[in-house]
Amino acid sequence: MKKPVVALVGRPNVGKSTIFNRLVGKKVSIIEDTPGVTRDRIYGTATFYDYTYHVIDTGGVDLSEDTFNNEIKVQVELAIDEADKILFVVDGSEGLTSNDYVVRDMLIKTDKPVIVVINKMDNKHFKEHMYDFYELGFDTYFNVSGEQNDGIYDLQTEIIKDFQTIIADEYEEGIV
Repeated sequence: MKKPVVALVGRPNVGKSTIFNRLVGKKVSIIEDTPGVTRDRIYGTATFYDYTYHVIDTGGVDLSEDTFNNEIKVQVELAIDEADKILFVVDGSEGLTSNDYVVRDMLIKTDKPVIVVINKMDNKHFKEHMYDFYELGFDTYFNVSGEQNDGIYDLQTEIIKDFQTIIADEYEEGIV
């Protein structure tokens, strides 16, 4: 049976790799404050209750003319294509940036469920930007701190919520 796939996407340094490591339960992705550390897709497996699913960590989408940015964007687009559900990770301590809007525009073109994950809720500047993210226009938002493991349980509960439907749809289509 094909397991559901969840992709983490967002701009650089919003905490995608930290959340990825929390979901898979071990340090797989490298975590640094330097943009561009994650360039290729990184795969892991997460288990929550009776559900096992694949998780894809991606590099940060960035508008600048840096050498690897086009390659990273291609990797992100491949992960989005593979995914059944997408976690759009944003930085709650900094608010929205032009790169967040670029990611939003990529995700609006898909018909896949998107969960906006507002990370770094433990930062003192979080409350200043908390409501800005609703202008992205998605239906589902979760506040988390990947570093502190706050909100990750609730996020996982939301991630698996529709998995029975995803698995049933694939079974009917003959994919399984």
